[in-house]
Amino acid sequence: MASAIVDVAGGGRQQALDGSNPAVARLRQLIGGGQESSDGWSRCWEEGVTPWDLGQPTPAVVELVHSGTLPAGDATTVLVPGCGAGYDVVALSGPCRFVVGLDICDTAIQKAKQLSAAAAAADGGDGSSSFFAFVADDFFTWEPPEPFHLIFDYTFFCALHPSMRPAWAKRMADLLRPDGELITLMYLAEGQEAGPPFNTTVLE
Repeated sequence: MASAIVDVAGGGRQQALDGSNPAVARLRQLIGGGQESSDGWSRCWEEGVTPWDLGQPTPAVVELVHSGTLPAGDATTVLVPGCGAGYDVVALSGPCRFVVGLDICDTAIQKAKQLSAAAAAADGGDGSSSFFAFVADDFFTWEPPEPFHLIFDYTFFCALHPSMRPAWAKRMADLLRPDGELITLMYLAEGQEAGPPFNTTVLE
């Protein structure tokens, strides 16, 4: 039996992402099985029970942005489902990429808007950006005007109950352009009796 152990923000501080972690145990109580519902996730944000939140952009995203290998161009669009506080949305955005951060939890979206506005204001701006937007809606029913060039899934897949994974796959195919790219970053947890995060394998 193995559980996911993550290096928080690449800083050497590790935490277990199973029931032995009090924050994960509380998360599971609030979510109630990982079904897609805004209520449980809202309670997590309201109580500050967000063990997946690094408090900064995912290190892999920062590396990808700096590598210059991500799709880019005047009309390039990116989707970050389950965007939470929006750090990755802001990091991926810029003159060559417009990024949409999507989350079913309005509390998370409001936090993302506040954090991004504060960061923009600290940089001397007016607190707004024309390179990204945040949307509070359901990934499975939301209809954007057109499919995306890139979708970045950071732990969104493994936060969903396994019964929802076929629907996840179909929705990703619908939201992604035929020549688009899907990047996933997920916890490879196994041997757990509950979630989130739920058991996930490389094959899946």
